[in-house]
Amino acid sequence: MVPLRIGYVREHFSSPLLQYAEADNGSTFVLVECPSGTGQLISRLTNDEIDVAIALTDPLISGIAKGSQAYKLVGSYVTTPLNWAVITGKDSAYQQISDLKGTPIGISRPGSGSQTMASVMALQQGWPTDELEFKVNNDIHGLVNSVNDGSTGAFMWEWFTTKPWLDRGEVRFIGSVPTPWPSWLIAAHPSRATPDALRTFLDTLSTYVRAFDSPEKRAKDDVEYIKKTWGYPEEDVKAWLKTVGYPQDCASIPTKVITDTISVLEKAGVFKSPEGGFDVSHFVNTDIVKLA
Repeated sequence: MVPLRIGYVREHFSSPLLQYAEADNGSTFVLVECPSGTGQLISRLTNDEIDVAIALTDPLISGIAKGSQAYKLVGSYVTTPLNWAVITGKDSAYQQISDLKGTPIGISRPGSGSQTMASVMALQQGWPTDELEFKVNNDIHGLVNSVNDGSTGAFMWEWFTTKPWLDRGEVRFIGSVPTPWPSWLIAAHPSRATPDALRTFLDTLSTYVRAFDSPEKRAKDDVEYIKKTWGYPEEDVKAWLKTVGYPQDCASIPTKVITDTISVLEKAGVFKSPEGGFDVSHFVNTDIVKLA
């Protein structure tokens, strides 16, 4: 059996996946790191570079809504919101989110979470979402450079992932925008990933996720694993663990996650629904996932 190619972002959220990968040792799947985030994951699914992506809810759903045939949703990975920091340059004039109206916003790639969440931020601020200007900066390093050279006013990235730049005084946080939905889903190419291989992957991933999510592991083992793997300060790890939750069954998605995300993204101007609205089953591989 050819191992599944699993695309992922190497962040603290991926800890249960990494623990599974260490035990599997390449026998049923291999990890493909996508440091630029969900925009890169979707691109690699489209270009036959990966078979499965563990990625952010909003770009995955907006990609299917906009017509992508490269993947369908097959499962859940994180059940809690993602807290997006709104980040500006260390010497910029911007002091709060409202100051950013009319400024270019840095994003990693078109269709990324950094772009969809900027539209959600604009919706919350009452700005015209169709007037947003985006500048592509590829990854966290390009985004940090852009706010400090003034080519963008701000960018958005997960709070704890970006906190080391804040701690070193390289950027400033001027606010945050939590996602109005559970933050991570799992998507797979409709034909490259076989149903049997996907079911095995999702079932076994569920056991690692449940173990990581247990009170016993959260008290000590999770803290030590994240400190060792990412070098985060213990107080940051404990603060993050208080905010994050994982599913009991990775092969299940609540229907409400899809419908609520579609509703907010449409209001934010990310896409338009067809006449009569979307059929939720259009977004999922019904051979694999259970809609709850």
